[in-house]
Amino acid sequence: MSEISLEMIRHSAAHIMAAAVKQLYPDAKFDIGPATENGFYYDFDMEHRLVTEDLKAIEKLMKKMIGRKVPFERFELSREEAEKMLREAGQPYKLERLADVPEGSVISFYKSGDFVDLCRGPHLEHAGMIGAVKLTGIAGSYFKGDEKNPMLQRIYGTAFATEAELQEYLKRMEEAAKRDHRKLGQELELFTFSDNVGPGLVLWQPKGAYIRNLIETYWRSEHYKNGYQLLYTPHIGQSILWETSGHLNFYRDGMYAPMEIDEKDYYAKPMNCPFHIEIYRSKLRSYRELPCRWAELGTVYRYEKSGSLHGLLRVRGFTQDDAHIICTPEQIEDEIAEVLRFSLGIWKDFGFKEIKAYLATRPAKAVGDPARWEKALVSLEKAVKKCGLECEVDQGGGAFYGPKIDLKIKDAIGREWQTTTIQFDFNLPERFNMTYVGEDGQRHQPFMVHRALFGSLERFFGILIEQYAGAFPMWLAPEQARILPITENQLDYAKEKLAELRSKGFRVELDSRAASLGAKIKDARNARIPYLLVVGAEEAANGTFAVRSRREGELGAMNSEDLAKKWQDEVDKKL
Repeated sequence: MSEISLEMIRHSAAHIMAAAVKQLYPDAKFDIGPATENGFYYDFDMEHRLVTEDLKAIEKLMKKMIGRKVPFERFELSREEAEKMLREAGQPYKLERLADVPEGSVISFYKSGDFVDLCRGPHLEHAGMIGAVKLTGIAGSYFKGDEKNPMLQRIYGTAFATEAELQEYLKRMEEAAKRDHRKLGQELELFTFSDNVGPGLVLWQPKGAYIRNLIETYWRSEHYKNGYQLLYTPHIGQSILWETSGHLNFYRDGMYAPMEIDEKDYYAKPMNCPFHIEIYRSKLRSYRELPCRWAELGTVYRYEKSGSLHGLLRVRGFTQDDAHIICTPEQIEDEIAEVLRFSLGIWKDFGFKEIKAYLATRPAKAVGDPARWEKALVSLEKAVKKCGLECEVDQGGGAFYGPKIDLKIKDAIGREWQTTTIQFDFNLPERFNMTYVGEDGQRHQPFMVHRALFGSLERFFGILIEQYAGAFPMWLAPEQARILPITENQLDYAKEKLAELRSKGFRVELDSRAASLGAKIKDARNARIPYLLVVGAEEAANGTFAVRSRREGELGAMNSEDLAKKWQDEVDKKL
């Protein structure tokens, strides 16, 4: 099926679901029911509190309507007629949605069974064309996404042209549920949240903190290798900084309330860029000093509505792997190509092979010289082609302050994640009057590019947990191996080898409990440890381990020297 027809299937399925809900719960008041990337949903306000068991009855009725091929009938009304009909039907949310329809627009409705919906469409000819449906969950949702409005009940579902496609999707979702980073993060003791600390504020546990430190160390090392200089900036800044940047005008709702210091307002930073610009402006720069490639692991704070928070993927305090490239117009093409090359190398090291670029071009309302926009777009296009990346153009999808490239990666089960962003900015250099002295002795405005590889460490860590299903590769595993003595008689030998392997720089633990070997192996496997080193009487006598690799299976007897060489090779190759 094409993307358009799949959207029609799902939009039509949302209407059929609403028709089934109306039949089962006549008092229901309706809001909206759009198609989404993976399915559809519909929001309801009704006295009955939905539970999972209710979905079976709703889905059963939907399938009957699909079997009867209930038609979708479109009709139009004047605004007055539409208001009268919705008021008489007791549908206040639909009345508010009608008020949002611009004057002069066509006001259309679709009827399916006894259900009539204010809707632009399009829809299928009849419900029998929907194919296969499945209701997948229930959640709460504020009307129009505003916490001040009533909380509605949302039913999620999905629909496909065939039962085979539906089953394939459900299988992927089952696998995704097993990989859910929120579940694995708790099981593996990687991170946690606390009501006393506050929603969306991550507490990193020792194992998670160890992995984060490994990622940060790798990140810093790779940035130094690639010609970047690292910066550190404060967590707060005076209001004048955010007034100059425009954040207080355009982004105030996403910023936390100010704190007063020395009779001046200070704000927790939502972004790092103004600080990097102030470092640039600390002296007059020459073209000979450019490009400046400045990077920072800078922690920022943004207010996200509680309903949008989602584990590590959407939080309120997070560390951006931020970088800014400040250069001359002549340097920009090479700089963008270098950023892409750098990004692709990073993703390869973390095991991501399928990467696609999305190029967002100039919108109708934009700031900056059009000639600069054109040069920036050409530079982005050339860089993408040079790297041999598949690219999709988002016409007019750039921010008002500059075009951008987004890279999306596919994980181990085929899901696409937004990651690297390379964003031109013609706004902040003007606002902060950034200049450099050119070869002609005159002052010029530099090009400025915002660049994030991971986006944030928190979100990236969540993606990694799901990519690896919690089974981190050898170079990232917080515990690389565990020694499992069969009896207490091997404990002294195990302790000796533990010290030896640790001295070689490996992260090894010893399970010295008086538990059975089977129990020890089970616990170690649940902890997703790359190597289990079993020690019995024979191994202690021969100075070896019976080695079990999570990746390769049983490896037989190995001594610590050979094992250390093998491990180091895996770490170096990031296996």
